[in-house]
Amino acid sequence: MASDLEIARAARLRPIAEVAAAAGIPPEALEPYGRFKAKISLDFIETQQIRPDGALVLVTGISPTAAGEGKTTTTIGLGDALNSAGRRTMICLREPSLGPCFGVKGGATGGGRAQVAPMDEINLHFTGDFHAITSANNLLAALLDNHLYWGNELGIDPRRITWRRALDMNDRALRSIVNGLGGAANGSPREDRFDITVASEVMAVFCLARDLMDLQDRLGRIQVASRRDGSAVTARDLQADGAMAALLRDALAPNLVQTLEGSPALIHGGPFANIAHGCNSVMATRLGLKLADIVVTEAGFGADLGGEKFLDIKCTSVGLAPSCAVIVATVRALKMHGGTARSDLAREDPAAVARGLVNLIRHVENLEKFGLPVVVALNEFVSDTPREFEIIRDAMNARGIETVLCTHWADGASGASALARAVIGHIEGGTAHYVPLYPASMKLADKLRTIAQQIYRADDIALPSAIVKRLQAFEAAGFGHLPVCIAKTQYSFSADPAAIGAPDNHVLPVREVRLSAGAGFVVAVCGDVMTMPGLPRVPAANSIQLDDHGMINGLF
Repeated sequence: MASDLEIARAARLRPIAEVAAAAGIPPEALEPYGRFKAKISLDFIETQQIRPDGALVLVTGISPTAAGEGKTTTTIGLGDALNSAGRRTMICLREPSLGPCFGVKGGATGGGRAQVAPMDEINLHFTGDFHAITSANNLLAALLDNHLYWGNELGIDPRRITWRRALDMNDRALRSIVNGLGGAANGSPREDRFDITVASEVMAVFCLARDLMDLQDRLGRIQVASRRDGSAVTARDLQADGAMAALLRDALAPNLVQTLEGSPALIHGGPFANIAHGCNSVMATRLGLKLADIVVTEAGFGADLGGEKFLDIKCTSVGLAPSCAVIVATVRALKMHGGTARSDLAREDPAAVARGLVNLIRHVENLEKFGLPVVVALNEFVSDTPREFEIIRDAMNARGIETVLCTHWADGASGASALARAVIGHIEGGTAHYVPLYPASMKLADKLRTIAQQIYRADDIALPSAIVKRLQAFEAAGFGHLPVCIAKTQYSFSADPAAIGAPDNHVLPVREVRLSAGAGFVVAVCGDVMTMPGLPRVPAANSIQLDDHGMINGLF
């Protein structure tokens, strides 16, 4: 069987100018990066704002497992199928991070016949956006340390520096470091930390900014430290916002690529959904809505993480209103939620599927709380059996939810045609009445509690007194209206990654809270989740190499 990379290389791609023209983007609006990818000019984007919006479709999933669900693949297959059905459709995805590419998860360009291309270029460096974000993040860190070195005119308390450096790589050795060693010429030694770039507030600002001026304003609002009296020091106080915006100016233009079947796709921004807000950029989504009848976008990990953050953070920040949601599941993943070992997934086990359904059911119920009609996309694997599918279909039918069997990995657009019909039905039916989970006026602690109880089905949250005081300080400073972004394990509704299925009667432990004033949300770090991941015992990087012709092998 051909690998995803081999399938992608065998495809005959159209010149990017042809893809752009079909999407209504003129040649003068393109800045090509080779033959098959390009950025779309900010000037062109501005001219499109008076056009009406198309319909917005969210693709999310059940709690992920080691068996894989194929959420990105389904997003691409659905977009291809909608275009084949005559609906002008744009796919909006996040850019892959190098961390998973070289770690354990691999790339993020889909699979089989449902891929965006060029696969290897998108997964590795792409148009350099992540490097620009990393540079802007670390410029701010350098300017902060430089300010301390030259006399600390702002009166920053070195013990209360909160800004971290960033790197787009899994590197556990950088979670906690000491910098400034080597004598007075190198500054004063202090403890420091790194986050992976996708967890940086600069990434969140980049993805939520409406335009260049909004980007610069948000960058200026980033809080980096406190003075001894507790007052905040911002990037604007350090006069860093202008230079940071300059580094990000070109990157802010969305990237256009294509699927293997020629559908246009905007891939831009890439925050993780377990430790950040997990959605592609506002710039790309809003452009897609102006150019297309339907935009299909994916939110990272399960509906409890990326899906909730898409609906409570991204949609509320720019006034988006989705028409429906697709939840991606697989028989294999439901078996794992039902207790089947990964080594036994090829064996038919209807009882395990029935047990694992609790996870899918909870995600469906959660999305319905936002007023969205839901379709379940069952991504088919060769080991699935009709009896296992029937158990899922019957359980969903009992709740009025349509389940569609999808074969887009093998068959491309035709394998997702039934899913496209179901989505079109919900869009044309107009039954969506989107509402966020909580009002902006709710106290920050109560917002955390609402998500924990309504989405994770926790009994309560555990807030140490120091965190309660910090949340109250955020509110006193005028940030109580912000939404909250929970960072926790993606594998469970709880903070325990081993608690699969649909655990309840648990308490969500909040370890730390951070104010992301520029991005416009408060981050709550829960359980043992890390904002700088580590590599596995055998990283995917060990299998990646160049052949005699300079071609990349081993990327997946």
